[in-house]
Amino acid sequence: MQLYTIDTGFFKLDGGAMFGVVPKSIWQKLNPPDENNMCTWAMRCLLVQTENRLMLIDNGIGNKQSEKFFSHYYLHGNASLKSSLEKIGFTFDDLTDAFLTHLHFDHCGGGVVKTSDEKLVPTFPNAIYWTNQAHWKWATQPNAREKASFLPENLLPMQQSGQLQMVELPSSAESPVMRLQFAEDIEVIVVDGHTEKQMLPLITYKNKKILFCGDLFPSAGHIPLPYVMAYDVRPLLTMQEKEWVLQQALAQDWILFFEHDPVHECCNLQMTEKGIRPNQFFRLSQI
Repeated sequence: MQLYTIDTGFFKLDGGAMFGVVPKSIWQKLNPPDENNMCTWAMRCLLVQTENRLMLIDNGIGNKQSEKFFSHYYLHGNASLKSSLEKIGFTFDDLTDAFLTHLHFDHCGGGVVKTSDEKLVPTFPNAIYWTNQAHWKWATQPNAREKASFLPENLLPMQQSGQLQMVELPSSAESPVMRLQFAEDIEVIVVDGHTEKQMLPLITYKNKKILFCGDLFPSAGHIPLPYVMAYDVRPLLTMQEKEWVLQQALAQDWILFFEHDPVHECCNLQMTEKGIRPNQFFRLSQI
């Protein structure tokens, strides 16, 4: 197995929304805002290469939305999904799997493109797109709180092409989270605090376990338990899920891979007088 970081650029979101009840006097030290209270965030994806699969975990925001839509999110940076794949010798056609942690636009928007004749088609013509039935229903019949994040143009083309498949989830879980085997050396941790049935891959790589943190821990700054996004539909559940994951990660020396941290790709953990916190920061390529 080989893992590659796939950078798809940066965008901006309101700092208060990203840190919830944490006061600005505290969170601004973690991610300094601009004059509009907007903070920069990465859209960092992960490519997993095995003997017979090439799987991309999440795919960024894409580029098919209107100028008005993008004006709210201030896209910037030189990296793109296409250029990052090409940099390591791959094209969209090479992907066999597109694994989606969840279907908010900044995680799945790059998976559908608009053709020259204005048709919406999957970006990866040979890939299976993976979600789960409970989250698919949640996304296609959205609640008022999340409706603006679940865009039909990002979702329906995956289904209409016949490329969408569902991960089978356990009927119940003994701990605050579900845990299942997805493929050889790839487990999935399923959490419900941020959105219904978000799926976080846990990958065994070089005798280490690497957790793709998605929106459970958007950044290293979200490791403290109360640091929960205002976007989360069940914030108290998010705190329980974070506590369980952090305890497992500390005990088993997992590596956390951050999707949205603008500076840090990965870290391991340590116990401090304030609780579980980052220990060392490093890049995926250094593992």
